Amino acid sequence: MSEVSLTPARDARRPALAGAFYPADAGALRAMIGGFLDQAPLHASEPKAIVSPHAGYIYSGPIAATTLKPLIGRAGKIRRVVMFGPPHRMPVRRFCVPSVRAFATPLGEVPLDPEFMALARAHPGVVVDDAPHAQEHCLEVQLPMLQQVLGEFTLVPVLVGGASASEVDALLARLWGGEETLIVISSDLSHYHDYDKTRALDESARRAVETLRPDQLGEEQACGRHGLRGLLARAASLDLRATTLDLRNSGDTAGKGQRDRVVGYGGWSFEYAATARLSEPERAQLAELARKVISVGISHGRAPTVNWASFTRPLQAMRATFVTLTLDGRLRGCIGSVLPHEPLVVDVAANAYKAAFQDPRFKPLTQAEVARLEVSVSILSHPRPIEADSEAQAIDSLRPEVDGVILEARDRQGQTRRGLFLPHVWHELPDPKQFMRHLKAKAGLSAEGWPAGARLWRYRTETFH
Repeated sequence: MSEVSLTPARDARRPALAGAFYPADAGALRAMIGGFLDQAPLHASEPKAIVSPHAGYIYSGPIAATTLKPLIGRAGKIRRVVMFGPPHRMPVRRFCVPSVRAFATPLGEVPLDPEFMALARAHPGVVVDDAPHAQEHCLEVQLPMLQQVLGEFTLVPVLVGGASASEVDALLARLWGGEETLIVISSDLSHYHDYDKTRALDESARRAVETLRPDQLGEEQACGRHGLRGLLARAASLDLRATTLDLRNSGDTAGKGQRDRVVGYGGWSFEYAATARLSEPERAQLAELARKVISVGISHGRAPTVNWASFTRPLQAMRATFVTLTLDGRLRGCIGSVLPHEPLVVDVAANAYKAAFQDPRFKPLTQAEVARLEVSVSILSHPRPIEADSEAQAIDSLRPEVDGVILEARDRQGQTRRGLFLPHVWHELPDPKQFMRHLKAKAGLSAEGWPAGARLWRYRTETFH
């Protein structure tokens, strides 16, 4: 049961940082935000959740604008924002929500959502208290930008104290909603290191976020780490794809003269993997990169070095990929990664080279074949386990033409074997029983019976040529 403050405020929470973290004048505030949005790149993204920084606008405003800009087209569709952020001024044990009816900014009031506030108050570990919210900046500074981008919406503001990732995940699940609800995790990154150490720490945080690894997000890497870890756990269970949209620090935004003690800022988009898509130009870049790698391999006998930092942020993201080569409609090579371990462009380049020259099922590709070669790139979502104690349960759990499937088990000699089918294999093996039979054979296991201790995972792909 939630606890209630003895002196709850029923009016609107007034802005505490207007005139300090951002302009108090509505016109000046709109102009500043508009300038940030005009300068920000527009990434092809339709996020269910975002991570956005919360410092003074001169420091983190450009990064927040890049993160929020993809939402402009969804104004009117997003009608509720659930926001989690860390307390900076008063301690919070697990979760704290206010009793006020609205949060005010120089751009107007944002009403709290009655239905979802009731859900939050009824959740274990949630305390109702206005005091921790009164002077807290982590949620307040998000609101004017959200108002300018989304227009009208209702708000569910939650301060997250020392809650575990599983506790945050549970509250997020309660407040997740549908397409009308946006989840915002408010967090800055590392604090008050020199410029180079900050970049190293923040790059490590980027990898943890994009690989959905809450255990890899260190204590000093994000002030909003408790909320962020919970979102990563939620994203892994729901098959969301995390993409870094911006990653800079106050040494980048406030001038090169302030690089001895800087604060890091990152912006992330979380989309459902089933519908997440790169832009068409980015897809074309990847396909062209794969072809270039193969050409260089034929000419020089090696794969070229890829300067991944020169590509757009979505192409730098940590992703697992497969590259499939077909010749006159027949498989000519297919190599990939099961888990993300390097930037997307690097993984595609490495797998293109291996598919062309190192697939043990085929001879190395020749120059004469290149002109007729079709190159396909598949970006894998994070594998999710399939619970199955028997082959019949495993078959019943499969989703034909949707799932890519990974099987891992020990053979009769005790050796661990693994087999993987991409989703397009369903076109060749539409019957789930035959699909599973061939998957076991590919793993080097007996096609008959179900191996003891077998484990299965499912994943989705974004595939293009």
